[in-house]
Amino acid sequence: MIGIGARIAHPKYGEGAIFGESGAAWRIFFQEHGEKELAKTYEAYEVVKPCPEGGGSGIELEDVITAVENVFDQYMESPEPIALGDKWEGGTMELRPGHEGLKSKEIPIETFFHKIVMLRDRMRVLEQNINSHGKLSDEDKVNLQQYITRCYGSLTTFNVLFDRKEDGFVGEKKG
Repeated sequence: MIGIGARIAHPKYGEGAIFGESGAAWRIFFQEHGEKELAKTYEAYEVVKPCPEGGGSGIELEDVITAVENVFDQYMESPEPIALGDKWEGGTMELRPGHEGLKSKEIPIETFFHKIVMLRDRMRVLEQNINSHGKLSDEDKVNLQQYITRCYGSLTTFNVLFDRKEDGFVGEKKG
């Protein structure tokens, strides 16, 4: 039976696991092609493993682990963790409003740093996707790349948080 939790084989995308639905489409994760939405009425699905009894309310833990590992392999640039500078460890960032009577907000620097690293990694993936895109012209790629470089330049303020200079942001070089 096909449904959430079923494993299917698709002629183009290979084996995948149905993990959700969106209207008339199944949401399927394929090991080699990532997430796809495909019509429920498509007749070329081959059921490798039927969904669990009761219609299936989810996928197995091993499928989730495989999907997460695939995402990490595909999108994480550096296998080594990016280190926060020693002087910031255990620190907090305080945001104080400009108006009296409003409460300040404190954020652990590690939390903020983690979000900066995630942003940096996602920008790098965006760069890779632009550079390998088959439908963009070389001129479009150059224009988008220049825009990303300017974004990196706007983020160089946060380089003070990185332990190693080479982990930080590099903007447009003058000269």
